[in-house]
Parts: sequence; C-alpha cells; structure tokens
Amino acid sequence: MRKLLITLLFVAVSPILLAQNQFSGNVKNQETGEAVFSATVYFPRLEKGTTTDVDGNFTIKNLPSGNYKLVVSSIGFTSYSKEVSIPSDNFELVLKPSAVEMEEVIVSTPFHQLQSENVMRVERESVSELNKKGAVTLADGISQIAGVENLSTGVGIGKPVIRGLSSNRVLTYTQGVRMENQQFGGEHGLGISSKGIGSVEVIKGPASLLYGSDAIGGVLYLNPEQYASAGTTSAEVNGDYFSNTLGYQASAMAKTSGEKLKFIARGSLAEHSDYETGNSERVTNTRFNEKDLKTGIAYQNEKFKSDLRYNFNRSEIGIPEEIGEQTTSKTLMLPYQQIDNHILSLDNKIYFANSSLDAKFGYQFNNRKEFEDHHDHEDEHDEHAEEEHEHEEDHAEEHEDEHEDEHADEHDEESEEVLPALDMELETFNYNIKYNLPKLGKFETIAGIQGMWQSNVNTGEEILIPDANTVDFGVFATTHLHLSAWDFQAGLRYDTRNIDSETHGHEGETGYMEAVDRTFNSVNGAFGAKYQFSDQLNARLNLASGFRAPNLAELTSNGSHHGANRYEVGNPELDNEQNFQVDLSLEWRNEHFEAFANAFHNTINDYIYLTPTGESIDDNPVFDFVQDDAELYGGEVGVHVHPHPWDWMHIESSFETVTGKRDDDTYLPLIPANSITNTFRVEFNQGEIIENKYAFVRLKNVFDKENTSNFETRTGGYSLLGAGFGGRVQLADSEVQISVNGNNLLNKTYISHLSRLKTDGIANIGRNIMVSLQWFL
Repeated sequence: MRKLLITLLFVAVSPILLAQNQFSGNVKNQETGEAVFSATVYFPRLEKGTTTDVDGNFTIKNLPSGNYKLVVSSIGFTSYSKEVSIPSDNFELVLKPSAVEMEEVIVSTPFHQLQSENVMRVERESVSELNKKGAVTLADGISQIAGVENLSTGVGIGKPVIRGLSSNRVLTYTQGVRMENQQFGGEHGLGISSKGIGSVEVIKGPASLLYGSDAIGGVLYLNPEQYASAGTTSAEVNGDYFSNTLGYQASAMAKTSGEKLKFIARGSLAEHSDYETGNSERVTNTRFNEKDLKTGIAYQNEKFKSDLRYNFNRSEIGIPEEIGEQTTSKTLMLPYQQIDNHILSLDNKIYFANSSLDAKFGYQFNNRKEFEDHHDHEDEHDEHAEEEHEHEEDHAEEHEDEHEDEHADEHDEESEEVLPALDMELETFNYNIKYNLPKLGKFETIAGIQGMWQSNVNTGEEILIPDANTVDFGVFATTHLHLSAWDFQAGLRYDTRNIDSETHGHEGETGYMEAVDRTFNSVNGAFGAKYQFSDQLNARLNLASGFRAPNLAELTSNGSHHGANRYEVGNPELDNEQNFQVDLSLEWRNEHFEAFANAFHNTINDYIYLTPTGESIDDNPVFDFVQDDAELYGGEVGVHVHPHPWDWMHIESSFETVTGKRDDDTYLPLIPANSITNTFRVEFNQGEIIENKYAFVRLKNVFDKENTSNFETRTGGYSLLGAGFGGRVQLADSEVQISVNGNNLLNKTYISHLSRLKTDGIANIGRNIMVSLQWFL
C-alpha cells in the first residue's frame, strides 16, 4: 500500500506537457444585449475559470482537449450550464436576467454540478453572507442554515448539529480532507477560523458512500477561499468589532496568480472577553482568543493541477464553571484549554482525454491541552472561592479595577508554573484517490479508495482516552445517469476500521482502561433520483445507508470528564451504528418566487448514547455508554419571495423540525427545538457613492422544547430579533465594504436547549452589535 501511494504521489506531481488549448468567448444580457461584466466562467471538473471583462469577453488558457461541462453565473442572472468541446471556436452566450439567487457549483458531491442539477440537495452559503448576519464564530454562522444548529459551550466552543446528530456523527471537511481534532468531546469546538473559508456546504443525511465512517448524520464541507484570477494580484484587510464581548477579529490576505502558478496567504487574530447575558451578567471564563494562518500554492497547466495548502490554528478557550467574577478582562484564567491544529493538504488532478485522476493527501497534527487549578485541599479551595465571590459581590463597584489588575498579575505568575493536566497528541494521515472514468453514453462514473492512519498519544497526567492507533480503508464506486427529465445516481462502498488501544492503569483501580483491539466492517449504498416536472418544479428522492464505528471514548472511557461534569464509563463490546435514511425534497421556483420542502426519516440501529447510572465517583455523576435502536424524523420548509417589479425586495421564511426517539419510545438528548425564521431584506446593487447596499430585519422564533430525554429538562421558547445594513464604497483603485449587524437586539434572556451551560442555568449571549470593515486592495 505504501509503495502504491508513493507511486501515485510521484505521478501526481509530475506535469504532463501536451498541446495547449484556450477557450474564449463573450457574455451578454439577453434582454438588453449589453455586455455582462464580472460573470464567472468556470469548468467544474477542471476546477479552472475566469471572469468577463467590461466588454463581456473572457479567455481561459491551458485547457486539455475533451468534453467538459461549462458553468456561467452572475448576480442577477440565471446560471447557465452546458457541455462544450475543447478545442472550440469563439463561444457566444446570452444570460437571462433573474431575481433568483445566483446558483453555485456544489463541490461536496462527486460530479460538481449546480444545485438545480444535483440529485442530492445540498445547502450552500458563502461565509461572507453568514458574517453579514453577525456570526461571532464559524460554528455560530452555520446555525443560520436550515436544518443546522450549534451545540455550544459559551461563545467560543461550538460544533454543528445536523438534523439532531452531532460530534462523531457529523464529519467536517476542510481543504478537501476530513478534519480530525478529537471531535468526540462535546466541549471540543471546530478548531478552524471562518477567515480564509470561502463557502460552506452541508450534506444533511448519511454520506458514508463518499466519506466513510462517521458521516451518518451528514457532512460540513468547508471550501477554502479561491486563488486570484490568472494574471492578477489582490489583497484584503478586514476587521470586526463585537459589542457584547468587547472582542475583535482582524485579518489580512494577499494573493497573486500567473497563468500557471498561484499563491495565497492569510493571517487572522481574534480575542474576546466573557460574554454578557440578557440580564447583564458576564459568564465567567467564557473568554477566548484565536490565531490562524492559512496559505496555499498551486500549479496548473493543460493536463495537471496541484494545490498545496497549510492551516495552523491555535485556540485558547476558557472553560466556564459558574458565574463569578464580573470582568471584561481578556486574560485567560484557569481552567482553560489550548488547542493547536496543523492541517497540510495536497490536492492533485491529472486530466486525460475524457477522464481524470484525483488524488488528495492530508496530514494533521492536533495537540489538545487543558490547564487546571491544582490544590492539595480541594474543599479548602472551594470554600475560599465562595468567600472570595461573596467579597466581590460586596465590594465589586468599589474595587473592580484594582481586583482585575491583581487577578491578571496572579494569572501571569501562575501560568508560568502550571503544567497541562491533559495533554493529547493526535496525528492523522488521510488519502482519497478517485478515478473519473470516461463517459459511457449518458453514464458518468467515479471509482476510488479512501483511507486513514491515526495515532493518539497522551503525555499529561489526566487520561480521557488511551494511547491507540486507528486504521481505515474503504473502496467505492458511484455512477450518474442524466436523461431529459430524469437524473439517477447510485453507488456502493465497503469499509473496514481497526482500533488498537493500549492498557492504561491497573485492573480494579479507578481509571483503569482495558486494551481494545477491534475491527469493524460495513457495506453501504446509496440511490437517488431527481425528476424535473417542469422548468419550475423538481423533486428529489434519496435512499442511503451509513455506518459509524464506536470511537475510543465510547469503547474505553473510565474517568471524570471535567468539561462535561460527569464520570464516563466506556463499553468495549459496542457494535457499529448502522443507519438508513429516506429523504424527499420538492422545489418550485420562477423568476420571483421560490419554495422548498424537505422531509426525512433516519433509522439508526445500535445507536450509542450515555445514560446515568445514579452513582457518583469523585463527586461526578456516573454515565455508561449503551446501545439501543433509534429513529429521527422531521424536515425543513421555506419560501423566498422577491415580487415584480420590486426585485430589490426579498421576503424569506423557513421552518425546521426534528424529533429523535429510542426504540423504547423515550426521546433522544440534544435534539434542537423547532424554530421558524422570517427575514425581510432589501438590496440595491447600483448607487452613485455606495454600491451593493443591503439592509435586513430578521426574527427567529424558537418553540418550547417539551420532548426531552430522561436526564434533560424542558426548555422554554424565545424570540430573537436581528437586523443589519451595509454597502460598498469605491476608493480610487480599491473598495471598502462596511456592514453593521445586530443579534438579539431586544437583549432577551434565554437558554438554548443545545447549550451545555443549560444544566447550570446560565443564559446565552445577550445583545451583540458587530461592526465590520473590509478593504479590498
């Protein structure tokens, strides 16, 4: 296997020089005959494109011969998609004006098509649009997408919940490789900055056919920002200010591209104080900071493309325990976690006459540390903390500034001496090799192999999971059939995973972890069909199975999990989770109205979950990992109205619901409450001074959460009001984008059902105003 991978890598980085082709043409407005400026002309399979100039002309060089799908898109026009032959004569195209949102190519599905052409419905949002809605973090931003929520611990820690499933049931992909950062823990965040991410795609439902184990709930696919167009150089500086946390984000980016060689680099910083609830209480130790570096270099000629990217992220995040000292300090205090994440990816493509080879390789190194306050007499420390808290309440106003300075000095001295109680190193190597076979009639087919090697090593005094190695291997094939009104897609996959862990501790003692050597196998398939009833109406039906091998924590845990405030006991006899989902989607659209309805039913055999035993160890309640069959069902419904002739006006509404039950008819934990979101938005692209102006008002209503698991309590409903405005100003040869956005403008005091601080009665974030400035050079 190692020799095969080395050979493929060598072939992938060896350019194949053949005759060059170029593709030129012109794009015009169908109604007026005027040139369309800045339209995107793109070949998805070649991952190569350009934009039109002021006269609507374009040229793309260094293209291989063959038949390739062409996609042309521009804001305010219906996207165009057609297969063209290269070499080709000058290409003339007219785009039809439309108030419908511009369609983009979906990258997370195998055949890289427009959303309207996809057999599987995929949600897609640009990160810039999510930021306009006032998102503090990337995890916060993706909760704006229908069917996606955020499982949070304060503001700094969040992870995606797709239709009620999260953690190891949802895969995150970035730079084209699966992200591995100890995501089994509920208090582990995404570990990646939104800066340098171009767009987010969400597959809702089992995606094991394409992604293997752990994708039974879906996939969060993060597309990195694109390189500059050939022959151009650009830069960007941006900054964000958040009123609630007195926090900031700052980022700078530069990119340049020749005809074949491209380069991009971005550095980002973020720092936040403890967040403030609607009742003006700051939640102690929810402060966090982040440093992020993203860089990439790519080479492409007519037969070969290679993209090397690197991302380093350091997050230092406070672990909240109770509401105590009221301060706006950004200095870290104990306990807190420090997480370093290195992601190195290499994406290679070789283009043949009518086929191509795609070989992706990824290396990740994740180092997770937790720093705690160590005292020989824990009870004495608790008593002292209580006395100190009472003292602060009596004298907060009189001595606040003095106490903050003293606390900061104490932390500075202490942090030099303290060693991490928890220190975990996770090393992962991924490979994903796919061959796009030549088209056979109307069939497009992809076959490939995927694999992973992973090592977990502990160097701290506390152990959550033992030292272990994990090895994955999968082989799959999928095919797509396109007919005049029908599209069909089907595939089959086989996977095997081996988990080999070491013994920790001594049998009979607290914290003992028995060695595990287990192999898990699974065969999965998917079938989808899309029928185009008319130009306005289409329907999609998808049937898919998926699997998830139990993770190390579920198999081996035997100790206190301080971030979750419980003592967890694993079960080495756990079996695969195996699921089957039926997904039906209907979409109707014309020039001024869109509507969609999605319904799903997800059956999971041997669902793994934690259940309390009623016992306590080290003052923590004991929870066991057990299995039972489960089912989840629900869906999303939405409309988007942009009435004629007021195309600048948009009225959007969406409703989402999900229910999760075990086989005994009791409810699953951490299932989001039903919600409905209504948005009124106006957009004006033209203006003498300010262009691309927008303003919106949004109201999100979250309903009471009554159907809870045995160890959850009900959560009351609430309504959150948001609003924002912005625009772009031309300054000589540069542009400045200004936006102001507010969330929870009425400063509502509320608790989300998916907040891990809910058990302590701690409310979510109150009113937050975000002011953003982007300068495009």
